[in-house]
Amino acid sequence: MINRREILRLGLTGFSSLALSDLMRLRACAAEPQRTAIILVWLRGGASHLETFDCKPLASSDYRGPFQPIDTNVPGIQICELLPRLSKIADKYALLRSMSHTGGGHPAGSLQVLAGDDDPQDKIKPVLPDWMSIASHLRRDSRRSIPNYVAVNPIDNYDSFTIAGSTYLGPSAEPFKVFGDPSSPTFEVPNVGLKDERQLQVLNARSSLKVSLDRLPRVADQSGVMQAVDRIDQQALDLLTNPVARKAFDLTQEPDAVRDRYGRNQWGQQCLMARRLVEAGVDIVATEFDGPLCGRVQNWDDHAVNQHVFDALQFRLPTLDQAVSALIEDVYARGLDQRVLVVVTGEFGRTPRISYVASSGGGVASAPAGTVQPGRDHWPQANSMLFAGGGIRTGQVIGATDKRGEGPVERRVGPGDFLATIYRHLGIDYKTAAVTNFAGRPVPIVDVGDAIPELAG
Repeated sequence: MINRREILRLGLTGFSSLALSDLMRLRACAAEPQRTAIILVWLRGGASHLETFDCKPLASSDYRGPFQPIDTNVPGIQICELLPRLSKIADKYALLRSMSHTGGGHPAGSLQVLAGDDDPQDKIKPVLPDWMSIASHLRRDSRRSIPNYVAVNPIDNYDSFTIAGSTYLGPSAEPFKVFGDPSSPTFEVPNVGLKDERQLQVLNARSSLKVSLDRLPRVADQSGVMQAVDRIDQQALDLLTNPVARKAFDLTQEPDAVRDRYGRNQWGQQCLMARRLVEAGVDIVATEFDGPLCGRVQNWDDHAVNQHVFDALQFRLPTLDQAVSALIEDVYARGLDQRVLVVVTGEFGRTPRISYVASSGGGVASAPAGTVQPGRDHWPQANSMLFAGGGIRTGQVIGATDKRGEGPVERRVGPGDFLATIYRHLGIDYKTAAVTNFAGRPVPIVDVGDAIPELAG
């Protein structure tokens, strides 16, 4: 990062020798201090840590997959050969290889990682708000005209289970949700930005009238519900009238070369939109990688009954590799690396021992029904996470699992530590902050855990 002394030196000697990336950093440094932000890339279903960031090439054949580790640009750090782009920028991220918890089902695992709920049992819906909603609630600023929490392909459900939500914080802490495929030529975010000036005038007039008519009934409201509705109404109005918001969601503003670099597909364009949103001032962007780009069952749940785990990973990881590497490179090139933290994770890892079960149906990355194929099952005992930007110390690996990848043998980390790390980056005092539940009682935002010191700025 260019410091103030460097700015003064450049002011005397001129800017002609600066590269574009230096100019981006200089602009970011010279601007007014900006709020920290987080982009969460969620791998719904749980990606295999063994075929991504924690390869075990020396394990026996009943554990070891077909893919080999490759060197990165940081000596001593290796990742899976299916991630060649990420291997070239390992100096820009840190890997945590020792996340471990007790949530063996998708709902329980998600609620542990996203909300800190330590119950190992699955729930139909969460009882605690997720960290995104809590951060949105605690960092709410009524003066801002753009949402502070946006979900691009939201993290919300797993089958009939709700895996994230604001619970007792209410609807005002929920994200502005963007659905659909941003790579589609017909994609458009509804209810953002009115282009017609006449429509804008009519909307403002109606809004003023509504405020006047609503003022009297609001006095009698004691529940706070109407106050939440008012905030949602105001956010909707801001989105409709704010040109900054319209531009932030408009990917056609980006050069073709940039869109191509992220990948002209749903995941690539989701990541590009996430970068545009944090650049426009959004605090939290959550984006989920699932759907057709995952293969037959459209998620990362690589049981053998669902799909051939190794065919599925070979199908989807190049897309993730391109999208996430482009996002990380852009965060650094555009001078966002001190304030924007990128996190890539799912709810858990996969079983180190390979299972073999008959497929339930054919399709992308799955053999015809009845064909025995390899899979990996749920494994909350070990998972890997990627952290980039955020002013953290990058080019490092934190923690280690045993020779089979079954569990941490060094620097075990739990969901509470992960959440504390997130809050620390967002400037929230996780040791003292609390939110009020339905009973009116304060609930600590982190019950057990401390921010990971190796990821400090």
